[in-house]
Amino acid sequence: MRFASLGSGSRGNALVVEVGKTRVLLDCGYGPRILEARLARAGLEPGDLDAILVTHEHADHVGGVAACARRFGVDVLLTHGTLASTALDDVTVRVIDSHAPFAIGDMELQPFPVPHDAREPVQFVFSDGDHRLGVLTDAGCVTPHMVDMLSGCEALVLECNHDATLLAAGRYPQHLKHRIAGRFGHLDNAAAAQLLAQIDRARLRHVVAAHLSQENNTPALATGALAAVLGCTPDWIGVADQDAGCGWRDVA
Repeated sequence: MRFASLGSGSRGNALVVEVGKTRVLLDCGYGPRILEARLARAGLEPGDLDAILVTHEHADHVGGVAACARRFGVDVLLTHGTLASTALDDVTVRVIDSHAPFAIGDMELQPFPVPHDAREPVQFVFSDGDHRLGVLTDAGCVTPHMVDMLSGCEALVLECNHDATLLAAGRYPQHLKHRIAGRFGHLDNAAAAQLLAQIDRARLRHVVAAHLSQENNTPALATGALAAVLGCTPDWIGVADQDAGCGWRDVA
């Protein structure tokens, strides 16, 4: 079981997860040409994908889904609320329940709802039956259910969207600052660290900070906040950035 980010941030998101012979793409904020190039960087081709999962309908997560699914003949899985908010003409769609586990080939998946300003947003835990990867990239606050879902994972991709001080002092208009910092916006570094402190970390081997704002955060601030909880050096924490993503990490 392994995973790699093809890019993470407000200009586009995509994460590849591989279990055995099964590979899925979590979100697709890139068009076919860019996706193909970023998959090649990870040693993959579009034909290697078994499905595209969608967390919610915001453009940086769903902007390339329809075009890529049509071009490459890949099925799309998403919640009913997300489907109702997304144009997916001429695409094979499978609607998933936001609380019900399901399987794709060798991979077991558990969606879970999160507080975000979308129609029916979910995040996911991926498993090979023995090991678990938790992904949380868009949520405005930490809930007990999120803590339960992410406890016991071997790997975690965790949103560290902004530093609260940088956001407050930054050039964004006030309404956008309120949206980002609100309960249905995005986790700041301190909230991500709070979540990390609450989960069961006994099996945790990988932590990757994701969805960092290029305007209101820095990798040093994000990794420093998470490292303080783990008692490790900041360079142990991975960062999935907008252009380079992050390379393959083996969960098991």
